[in-house]
Amino acid sequence: MSQSRHEIAARVPYLRRYARALTGSQTTGDQYVRICLEMIVEDPEILHSTGDMMRDMFRLFHKVWAETSPTHIMTHASVPRRQDAGTFEAYRGLPAVERQVLLLAALERYSFGDIAFILSITEDEARSYFNQAQLDIRDEPSVPIFIIEDEKVIAYDLRAIVEDMGHTVCGVAEREDEAVELAARAKPRVILADIQLKDGGSGIAAVRKILEKIEAPVIFITAYPEFLLTGNAPEPAFVITKPFNRETIIAAVSQAVYVSKPRQPEKDEQDDVPQLVHPESGR
Repeated sequence: MSQSRHEIAARVPYLRRYARALTGSQTTGDQYVRICLEMIVEDPEILHSTGDMMRDMFRLFHKVWAETSPTHIMTHASVPRRQDAGTFEAYRGLPAVERQVLLLAALERYSFGDIAFILSITEDEARSYFNQAQLDIRDEPSVPIFIIEDEKVIAYDLRAIVEDMGHTVCGVAEREDEAVELAARAKPRVILADIQLKDGGSGIAAVRKILEKIEAPVIFITAYPEFLLTGNAPEPAFVITKPFNRETIIAAVSQAVYVSKPRQPEKDEQDDVPQLVHPESGR
């Protein structure tokens, strides 16, 4: 194998992050990644080297994505939790290519040239899909979003981004117990959560308690995403690395709303939703 197992293993957590965000499910996303790794073990040459292993792994992932039916993935995956099963059903109706381009650009920070290589499309097509994804964001329904963050400046920034998207912040908590209590009353559709909270509290522990009572996708924000992407259960479908940028939060929230939406959601007209700026274009 031209690439060492160690080099490949070091990049797997970030492929898991993308796969989970795209599907909205740890179970489904990890199963796609597992198939990629099995293919590499069986035929090391399948991972053609272009000098950028991460990009090569993303290209292989999308080859698997394009050629493997969702039914096959779920049949060969472990039995999903109730939340995973629900988000999978919602995900099946998504405009797939637009969402892939959106996440590759805003979450993974790939250029349009890299996206074209990964998806086997042209750069012009990549730009067109990205623009369509922005229009899709404008059509999203307004949903209540709960923020768990003990740094006031970061919490303020997150609130501003969420409200600029047209969503409602239904609560902000700094401590573990406070988060559990407030979320039970607010019943958010999406949760944004830090890992470490005030007084030694844990955002992970808070979220686990919250999810015992309500069902909502969780976007974890952490400086150490690899600790949340080991392949063990239960783990989050959405993980954002600190320091984050505005475009990444917009993309993650948008995707979380998409994968958690009802089968026939009502759509609210939103005229002032901020546009995503691709990293190639600056701010």
